[in-house]
Amino acid sequence: MSLKITKQNFNQEVLASDKPVLVDFWAPWCGPCRMVGPIVDELAAELEGKFKVGKINVDEENELAQMFQVFSIPTLIVFEGGKVKAKAVGFSGKEAIRKMLGA
Repeated sequence: MSLKITKQNFNQEVLASDKPVLVDFWAPWCGPCRMVGPIVDELAAELEGKFKVGKINVDEENELAQMFQVFSIPTLIVFEGGKVKAKAVGFSGKEAIRKMLGA
């Protein structure tokens, strides 16, 4: 299952994570986000233990979206060792996301 990431837990859950982290920047009103969401949830279950997966609602966490220059959603960002490793904007299918993760 994916984590709800907020400004309060971002450093601990993402930047300080000992595993790579896939973060889905989304909003409930975004059609492509609703298409990517279930794929991200599937990957969270399949890759449990290897990767951490979280979601950031850009309406609730605008500051985090601005920090990572998220201007369009969905945006997927992979963090590893506290740094951005990969970024994809727009709808991505399951295999494209797997490739981005190197999984």
